[in-house]
Amino acid sequence: MEETAFLADSIASRYGSIKRARGPFLYTAKGQRLTDLYAEGGRAILGWGGSPAVTAFKDVLSRGICGSYRTDWDKRLDKALSDLLGFKAVSRVFGSRQDAQDALDGCPVIWRPWSGKSYAECPAVIVEPPFPMTEGITLLAVRQETGFSRQPARSIAIPAPLKAALARSLYDAIRAEKERQEKDFFIYDRVLTRYWTRQGPWLTPKIPRDRYRDFLLHCLDCTLVISPRYEQDSIVPFGADPGVFRALERRPFEF
Repeated sequence: MEETAFLADSIASRYGSIKRARGPFLYTAKGQRLTDLYAEGGRAILGWGGSPAVTAFKDVLSRGICGSYRTDWDKRLDKALSDLLGFKAVSRVFGSRQDAQDALDGCPVIWRPWSGKSYAECPAVIVEPPFPMTEGITLLAVRQETGFSRQPARSIAIPAPLKAALARSLYDAIRAEKERQEKDFFIYDRVLTRYWTRQGPWLTPKIPRDRYRDFLLHCLDCTLVISPRYEQDSIVPFGADPGVFRALERRPFEF
């Protein structure tokens, strides 16, 4: 949280508050467009604004079913997870990744889009959904034949509109993994691979840890928003013109 707050404060002090977001871009009160490589740690990896998941949220919200009781969206969320992971899954919702990990013995595998990994044989998978409004919400998918013998400690209930949005976001991710390929990611390599190692859209920093905050601020001065946490990868801004990195190219960061 400290790193995220530092990033938010640094953006606001330079460019003002964020007024609008669309695709890989953030638009500020001072009229500056920022290219977002942070994407909420992957929650916004599919882009900001106007997504089918937002539409699903609004549609179910309009029906007024906003309580914590059971709805058809419990099963629909399980179905979406099953289609995403390749096994019949039942799920529970947690307020953090750590709580989800603690719900089962051992540490379940963590889903990571564009990793090339198959999850079909995994007994359980942690899924942090690609929906920006869900920071802190973590899904734990367990094989249906194993299931949950009890309500896991620290699992939480969320209302139907949010479950609808999460389910839709998982189908959006399934589609995006088919549509977005290596050819859509490597076009930025000429600039980015100087500072990051890229695997698919994921960018792991080459910058030394003790220089990373300086690099974050340098990128921000070049109108680029990168992950504020050294341990958390940045993300290729799918759909952005490579020209968004021109300022960084002209003003390289020395390390």
